[in-house]
Amino acid sequence: MSEPSTHGNTHVSDWVRRWAALIPAGGTVLDVACGSGRHLRWLAARGHPVTGVDRDAQAVEPLRPLGEIVVADIENGPWPFEGRHFDAVVVTNYLWRPLLPILVDTVAPGGVLIYETFALGHETVGRPRHPDFLLRPGELLEAARPHLRVVAYEEGWLRAPERLVQRLAAVREAASCVARHRLD
Repeated sequence: MSEPSTHGNTHVSDWVRRWAALIPAGGTVLDVACGSGRHLRWLAARGHPVTGVDRDAQAVEPLRPLGEIVVADIENGPWPFEGRHFDAVVVTNYLWRPLLPILVDTVAPGGVLIYETFALGHETVGRPRHPDFLLRPGELLEAARPHLRVVAYEEGWLRAPERLVQRLAAVREAASCVARHRLD
């Protein structure tokens, strides 16, 4: 089970702000482990139909007017979006390795995965500290390939607060996705 997230953070990630332009106009967005909805609120205000999922029913209750809100334990239960695709999948400060291929598959043709979370080395400055919740070097990049085209990837230290992260923005090419499915 993952270490608890901080639901009180209201600052929209600079990474999410930067790469949200890749989300098609009016495109659907899935915010995974959305907590109190800092990204969900911001993306809804930009005109995107939003869906948020988190296991903390109390944290997500105020988000219900914004869009579809699903309370689910995505680590111990079934993936609540089986067969669905979103124009954007946004994940910040969350890692559950068994979900990585599912999250990649949830990105619709022409859609984008925007992901930012902690990496090994972060344990020297804060939580999470357990290696199960810290990305190994290049792990996020490897998870996206070969199904998504990586537009941007960073791995390194950030300030205020100090943290070691991996960040990725990757798109699913519409044509390559169709061709790949024809071969299956």
